[in-house]
Amino acid sequence: MRAAACLLASAMLASATPLASQAYQCNLPSKVEVPRIDSERPRRLPVTGYTLALSWSPEFCRFREDQRRHARQCSGDSGRFGFIVHGLWPDSERSWPQWCGGRQPSESDLRPNLCISPDARLLARQWAKHGSCMTRRPATYFKVTRILYGGLQWPDFVRISREDDLTVGTIRKRFADANPGWFPEAVGVVLDNRGWLEELRLCYDKRFMPDACDRQRYGAQDGEPAKIWRGL
Repeated sequence: MRAAACLLASAMLASATPLASQAYQCNLPSKVEVPRIDSERPRRLPVTGYTLALSWSPEFCRFREDQRRHARQCSGDSGRFGFIVHGLWPDSERSWPQWCGGRQPSESDLRPNLCISPDARLLARQWAKHGSCMTRRPATYFKVTRILYGGLQWPDFVRISREDDLTVGTIRKRFADANPGWFPEAVGVVLDNRGWLEELRLCYDKRFMPDACDRQRYGAQDGEPAKIWRGL
């Protein structure tokens, strides 16, 4: 599994787009406090694929602009964000592998990711909960995450938000059309209970190639009306 991740990194590095493509004026902090995450009961299962969960930051920050806990992502002082990485998750046909053990990440592990996932605690938790079931080293997990994210092309979601009669199917199609090799069935869409876009969940097979999402990851159905908060 570690060899596959390294092979992926080498193959995609040359073609990766800038990591700040969804982070406007984001700068990496000079210092990062490394939070300690307490592990939970392990669930070690064979990995059958992966999910890259991407949170739509304007919706997340909609009522959190003044919260100190989310200041880096939501205050605007560290830049404005579009889609940010919620996490890279290993999947299993039976359940989700979780909490497989491993060392705490270091500052040098976390810092390079703070323009694609602007929360050190979230990063540390994603490593402990998910990444530890993929590889032994936090640096490898985060490197693969950055390369997957950097390899994506982003349609203009502000423009998409203004389309008449916007549906979940339109969101899937716009993303797939912008990314050669992707297809709508590999793009999960999560809406909140009022129909606002919260998250995309990109589904991969064991080789990190786009794969059709199962029902759990697919989320909302194509015909459902959707809204996208622009945060402007």
